[in-house]
Amino acid sequence: MAATAAETPGQQPTRRRRERKQTTLDHHIDRPSVVEPGDAPHDTTDPYERATSVEPDKAAAAAAGYQTVNAVIPLPQPEEPEHDKGPDRVEKYQVRGPDGKLVTVTHNLDTGETETD
Repeated sequence: MAATAAETPGQQPTRRRRERKQTTLDHHIDRPSVVEPGDAPHDTTDPYERATSVEPDKAAAAAAGYQTVNAVIPLPQPEEPEHDKGPDRVEKYQVRGPDGKLVTVTHNLDTGETETD
């Protein structure tokens, strides 16, 4: 590989990282699913995408010359659960600090904030 003008002699050439598209589930059931190179045999690389299996249209796939067919389709995203709009949940407890004195720890379970008194 020839060095570019921006590279100095002895330096390893930098390689551009190709941006990969995310593989997601297809909505069709009459041909194979489409995946990005390197993603097969996965139908999706989205950890939040949900799928369900369906009966594929094998006759249409065979008529089009395909030997395999997609048999999963995406499910709709679940609705966000409603959160209680009440006061935050807080727990308080006492522990001994490094100096041996009692310290009150207040921990907000909803926000994750922790304070000491």
